[in-house]
Amino acid sequence: MNEFEIDKRQVRRAFSRAARDYDAAAVLQREVCVRMLEKLDIIKLQPARVLDVGSGTGWGTRQLGERYPKADVTALDIAIGMLQHARGTSSWWQKLFAAQRESYLCADVEALPLASGSVDMVWSNLALQWCNDLPATFVELRRVLKVDGLLMFSSFGVDTLQELRIAFDGVDGHNHVNRFADMHDIGDMLVAAGFADPVMEMERLTLTYDDVRAVMQDLKSIGAHNATSGRAQGMMGKAAWQRVTENYEKLRRDGKLPATFEIIYGHAWNPAPRATVDGRAIIRTDFKL
Repeated sequence: MNEFEIDKRQVRRAFSRAARDYDAAAVLQREVCVRMLEKLDIIKLQPARVLDVGSGTGWGTRQLGERYPKADVTALDIAIGMLQHARGTSSWWQKLFAAQRESYLCADVEALPLASGSVDMVWSNLALQWCNDLPATFVELRRVLKVDGLLMFSSFGVDTLQELRIAFDGVDGHNHVNRFADMHDIGDMLVAAGFADPVMEMERLTLTYDDVRAVMQDLKSIGAHNATSGRAQGMMGKAAWQRVTENYEKLRRDGKLPATFEIIYGHAWNPAPRATVDGRAIIRTDFKL
């Protein structure tokens, strides 16, 4: 097993445990979601069915429901605890008016239990970094999209938590930070999966903390701590933790410890097929008889 392979069972447990306190700690996730929603302003699409991949506690799902009031919105998450919390936090009037338009599905994005060509838009805010096979995941996402359907997502890039990676470097032989994909590689994956007109953007957001424990607690509160197979299975010793703290303290700026997050934004379209299943070319014309 690859030492950087994501342990999906660990991800399910971590996010289910984090569900109750998630919204209070997920400042970054909500900010990125807001920025993604703003990007929809320039996209001309009125989807009949939207799939929110990695929906978490459902805040983004509800925003999509408000933006597309006639659409059926499905919240999909790998952690059942997140979906249970999402259903429980909706107000009575939201439940009344959304009963026929919102559904909840516990599943892994890498194996979607949905029919091909059944969704007009796939939306995913900071969830795809938990995939072990991202190229295959993009193929799967394209499979469920209708022709001319839209994929819109955000994910973490290679410089995410670079300070934490520096702090743990050389402390022991285990992984302590997940590995993230490069923006240009993600763009290539979209093209290889058959998507058209991919648009990629990147920005860096920095959160600041008083101490290292606050950084780790924040990651734990949002279920985003290390889930790689090469992680340490037991508690870190006092001496090792002291070294981590000393290494991170060297990065203190203006009285605060920084935690950098490289945010990758992307969107692409599912084009009409150019060939039939048996390989014959499809030629489209605008001729009218």
